[in-house]
Amino acid sequence: MQEIFDFAHQNMILCVVWVGIIVALVMNIFKSSTAGYTEVDTQAMTMLINRENGVVVDVRTNDDFKKGHITDSVHILPSEIKEGTLGSLENRKSDPIIVVCKTGQTAIENANVLAKAGFEKVFVLKHGLSSWSDANLPLVRAKKEPRKKKKQKALAE
Repeated sequence: MQEIFDFAHQNMILCVVWVGIIVALVMNIFKSSTAGYTEVDTQAMTMLINRENGVVVDVRTNDDFKKGHITDSVHILPSEIKEGTLGSLENRKSDPIIVVCKTGQTAIENANVLAKAGFEKVFVLKHGLSSWSDANLPLVRAKKEPRKKKKQKALAE
């Protein structure tokens, strides 16, 4: 036992680093076990959508949503989720809900709010819509106005 104390005394920095790593791991495990959501990859997400009638909730800005979103996804702003104005999503509390944002960080906060609001199966797309795009999966994009119509609108104003 004395040898351990001697080692710790001689290698104080090393011991502090190891204790820090252990504390970080324990906190990470505790945080993930108490989270109200589960992270899924793109493959698991498509299975949830196709086999379990999963609903994709896109929490990005209106402009980002128009630039490209997953087919049949429901666009709800984070402020609406926090206020509890969920619209048609309110009737889907027992269905899998997959929350999606650009990189996955904003989705985590909103997934926790949905879980606390009584949604039974809440998921977050790991790495967000960027992982969906990286996997070359399809996105629905808003139709752009033809150039002639844009010019006509500009001339009319």
